[in-house]
Amino acid sequence: MAKFSYRMQNILEIKEKMETQAKNEFAAAVMHLSEEEEKLSTKVHYRQKLEEDGRELLLADRLDILKIDENKKMVSFAGEQVRAQTIQVRMAEKRLEEQRVRMQKAMQERKTHEILKEKAFEEFKMELKASEGKEIDEMTSYTYGQKTKTNG
Repeated sequence: MAKFSYRMQNILEIKEKMETQAKNEFAAAVMHLSEEEEKLSTKVHYRQKLEEDGRELLLADRLDILKIDENKKMVSFAGEQVRAQTIQVRMAEKRLEEQRVRMQKAMQERKTHEILKEKAFEEFKMELKASEGKEIDEMTSYTYGQKTKTNG
């Protein structure tokens, strides 16, 4: 029996490697987004803690203006950090979306080549079947011809 050989197998293998790489990059982007969101959460909690401390300072029996002023500055700085971190999270989300699209495209390309390979294999099987049918016809004709020679 003849052996099937897909002439674009090397391209299919490259597409599979590209898909694997795209999946790895997508996973890395997911991890990065998670880290950035964790940093944002930590900064938001820190700012909330500072705000609570500021309220306590304002409700204290004895007001310490220096501590209140320092707390306001720290809350303001923490707010800036939260805004900056929010930008980082948005950038990570954008990169994640880009990686998702890239991964999706790589998967489509690989699937397309797999479909082409399947079609080529089906065509190969049909050609093989036709070839075998032709051989059987030739053998039958030869056998019939031999019988007519010996009987004739």
